[in-house]
Amino acid sequence: MDNLNEKGALCADCRRLFNHSIGSKRSVMEDYEGKLKAFMRDNCVQGEHLTFGQSCHSVAEAASAAGTDPDSVVKSICMVDSDGGLIVGIVRGTDRVSTSRTAKALGLERPRTARPEEILERTGYPCGGLPAFGYAARFVIDPTVMDRGEVYAGGGSESSLVRISPSQLQKANQGEVLRMRK
Repeated sequence: MDNLNEKGALCADCRRLFNHSIGSKRSVMEDYEGKLKAFMRDNCVQGEHLTFGQSCHSVAEAASAAGTDPDSVVKSICMVDSDGGLIVGIVRGTDRVSTSRTAKALGLERPRTARPEEILERTGYPCGGLPAFGYAARFVIDPTVMDRGEVYAGGGSESSLVRISPSQLQKANQGEVLRMRK
């Protein structure tokens, strides 16, 4: 209660600290977004990076922010194979990745789902804003993704997306098109 003034609002010092922490978080998110934009520019990836004033962490939030349906949003699901290699399964927002189908399609032992800290360490991007390209991994794209005219993938932060055609997405990540959805 010492941090509140007589009207119940944050005191000036706490407000400055709060605003600084919000600004610091935004600065970090902008760094992730900037890194992805640079990759897109340097690799001639034809897509549009979009930043929103709301969260795009979940499929529902991303679809709402972009004004599209959940099937036009794609998820990038990170898995780790038995040799420690990173596999990224890309599926429509309403689908789920099957690790057993992924293993069968790739001729590998069943991979495990990567933990959030592994995702950040291996991709350089946070869970919840993970792009579908722009880092070293084995990318696998479910065929239903390729049926869409355009898709919305993670934009590097929890409040950004990339609008891109599936063919450009595949070109950007050199992904294999194989069924891996449940």
